[in-house]
Amino acid sequence: MGTLLHFRNLYEQAFEDCKPQVAVILLKIYSVFAAFMLFMAVYALMDRALNGFEF
Repeated sequence: MGTLLHFRNLYEQAFEDCKPQVAVILLKIYSVFAAFMLFMAVYALMDRALNGFEF
């Protein structure tokens, strides 16, 4: 749990003093999108591994 809080603090500090608010919003949207795509890649790999890599 401490690691997640540390990552949350790093995430919040990264956008703390950014001036163009539009850039901050776009970067936050992009980071959520990238996390979702990473989750989907891991899910697809695990699904293929558990089902015998049938294509």
